[in-house]
Parts: sequence; structure tokens; C-alpha cells
Amino acid sequence: MELSRERRAALAAWLAAATGARELAIEDAHRLGGGAIQDNWALEVRGRGGRLDGRHALVLRTDAPSRVAVSWNRPQEYRILEVAFRAGVTVPEPVALCEDPAVLGQPFCLMRRAPGEARGYKLVRDPKVQVKGEALVARLATELARLHRLAPPVEGLGFIPLPDREPALWRVAEYRRHLDELDAAEPVLEWALAWLERHSPRGQTVRLVHADCRTGNYLVEDGELTAILDWEFAGFSDPLEDLGWMLAKYWRFGAYAREAGGVGSREAFLRGYEAATGEALDRQAVAYWEVMATVRWAVIALMQAARHYAGQESSLELALTAHVLPVLELDLLTRVREIEERGR
Repeated sequence: MELSRERRAALAAWLAAATGARELAIEDAHRLGGGAIQDNWALEVRGRGGRLDGRHALVLRTDAPSRVAVSWNRPQEYRILEVAFRAGVTVPEPVALCEDPAVLGQPFCLMRRAPGEARGYKLVRDPKVQVKGEALVARLATELARLHRLAPPVEGLGFIPLPDREPALWRVAEYRRHLDELDAAEPVLEWALAWLERHSPRGQTVRLVHADCRTGNYLVEDGELTAILDWEFAGFSDPLEDLGWMLAKYWRFGAYAREAGGVGSREAFLRGYEAATGEALDRQAVAYWEVMATVRWAVIALMQAARHYAGQESSLELALTAHVLPVLELDLLTRVREIEERGR
């Protein structure tokens, strides 16, 4: 999507009506970097009256052509963001949702722009993050614990399906289905799914989870968390799914010794979660969900690449995504061996 002069005028008129402004002008709009799932635009708006009186920095999000089938669309993500905001999770404040495609050609949502850096390769090398990394990952754990208080049903989120079995086995079935649809021979992933099926933890619970909380999807300024971003994969699952995703080796951006997202230690992250919930964690169950996280990312990478190879969308970025598969396969084999050796 491009924000032409005509579209900016249409957006300004719609936003003025949506926020009760007497006048509203878009003084600047430029595309932000981000994932392949959505288009993000930074807006500078000036309004008179209503909720946007004065100058405001906003972000506009709308679907990109490469949105994967397992992600929510922008209206659905906006409703999840509203729930998280009301629950006290540190997220960008929701501002407005437009489901009328006549305005910009497709639905979009707006939120306040939070300051900070999100790019993982920069965060793990930021001197301030390195100094404050232990506190940062403990804060992230506290935010996740706050989200995980929400058990289904949650008002406004009726579109999110509930697991029809234990969350871990539900995920195994989901990833097997995606592999079957890809019609690809992936023996390491099939082996890992069989291992996950055999070792499904007991005592799983179902809560609202972010399902993509990792370095790259939160903003940091001066070593401090300013917002958790990208809620398009949120759903109902075992809360440990969020912990395993944050700890997965791939999301450390080369800073492998700092096991919580390349910015802090595993223990600081898990102790922060325990302090926030008042309950001890099963470390073996967390490790199990790390394996699940690696399988999941491998499946998503294959699905993204398939869009290019099937001719659905010509994109070098999508084509190259599958090239991470050998790294993920090695991570799977190594992590399972570590878990099994520890359990002997």
C-alpha cells in the first residue's frame, strides 16, 4: 500500500471523524521497516479538538500482501491489542480501527508510536542493553505474566479458537497439518514433532499468549522496555509457549550466551516470571516449549518461502526465509539431546 496525496486526505478526514477532531492534518508519513506480514507507516498528525488535540506520533498498520494464513488480520490484531492494553500490558495505546476498505483500500488500525529500537541485531549489541539486560528480561517476563492472567473466554476475542486438546498436542497437530499442506519431505521436523508428541508435559493450562514475544518484537530505549509489539499471532495456549519462544536459540541474534533473546540470562527471565506469578516453573516443561518454538519457526519459514516458489508473491525475502532451515534443524537436534541427557 502507498499513501498517496489522495489517500492521506481521505485518512485525515476519516481520523478526524473517528477521534472527534474539528480539524486534523497529516504532516508527515513514511514507511517503517518491519516484518513481511504487515505494512507499518509512521504518521505525524496535528489535530484541533477531540482525542487527538495537538501533535501526535502514530503508527498505521495494514496487511501486507505476504501475510501468512496463521496470522490475524489488522482488525483482529487491534482487538487483541485493546485487550492487552486494558490488562495493563506495556503496549502501544490503541487509537482507532477502520474496517471500511473505501478509505485506504483495505482495513487498517492506528496506535500511538512508542519510542525505542526493535531491531534484534542492534539490541543485542547495544551497550545500555548489555548493562541492563537482566532487568530488561525480568521486565519482559513480568509483562507476559500479566497477560497470562487472562483465561478464556475473553470479551472481544471470540474469533480466537480454543485448543481442542492439550495445547502442546494441539500445536503438534497444527504443524503437522501445515507440513502436509506444503507436501514437503522434512524428516528432522517430523522426527521433532514425534518427540514433542511423546513428551507432552502434564498439567498444561490455557491462557491468552502473545505467541511471538521475542527480541525484534519489543521496543527498548536506553535499556528500558517501552512497548511489546506485533500481536498478530496471539492466541489461547499454554503460557509456557511464550517463555519457550523467548528462549529459543534462533532469536538471540548471535548473542548465544545470553539465552533470553540475546539480551539477558535464562535464569533472570524465568525468575522474573516466577516472581510475578508467585509460582515455581517446571524447567523441563519450559525446555520442551523451546523445542516447540524451533519447530514452529521452521514451519513458518517453509510456509513463507512456499508463497514465493508457488508464484503467489515474488519476493527475495520470502524465498530466502527457508534458508534458515538447516540452522533450525541443528538447534532441534542439539536441544533435544541436551534435554534427554539432563533427564537421565
